[in-house]
Amino acid sequence: MIATDDIWGEGIMGGWIILGIIAAIVLWAIAIYNRLVGAKNQVSNSWAQIDVQLKRRHDLIPNLVEVVKDAMGYEQETLKQVIEARNRAVSASGPAQASQAEAALTQATGRLFALMENYPTLRANENVKALQEELVATENKISFARQFYNDSVMANNNAVQAFPGNLIARQFGFGPSATFDVPDAEREPVKVDLR
Repeated sequence: MIATDDIWGEGIMGGWIILGIIAAIVLWAIAIYNRLVGAKNQVSNSWAQIDVQLKRRHDLIPNLVEVVKDAMGYEQETLKQVIEARNRAVSASGPAQASQAEAALTQATGRLFALMENYPTLRANENVKALQEELVATENKISFARQFYNDSVMANNNAVQAFPGNLIARQFGFGPSATFDVPDAEREPVKVDLR
């Protein structure tokens, strides 16, 4: 005959085991959720770092145009294109739109720098040199910030898409993030003319 104490004890033990399993599942879900939140916040933070550098770039370009516009009287169309490209870049939102707008701005400023080489007074102007150096330094910072952003996006996308994180991600609306890519126009080799 089975004692009622044995049945009662097994029932309590079974309850504790089930409770322990439920607690482990809840803790596991919380840990994954917190990892997803951390990855999402890292992407947001790294985009903010790019945004800071882009703002710096956007602020420097009108100063450069202002300094060179009198000396470059015949190049007003190029200056206008630089300002238009800058304005499109300022109004861009999100990595995909920003990368396209910034590529157009890079091309426009590249044409401006190339044309400035035809003006010896501009090459000797200390303000122009300082602004060019600031822009180059800012471009380097943008490049590093872009790399950090894309690394953060990769970590986020891995967390969101890999099993078992994707189960929690789907339930709470976490999704993949877009990278800040280099447009195809910037992938082409630089043409150097040493004539």
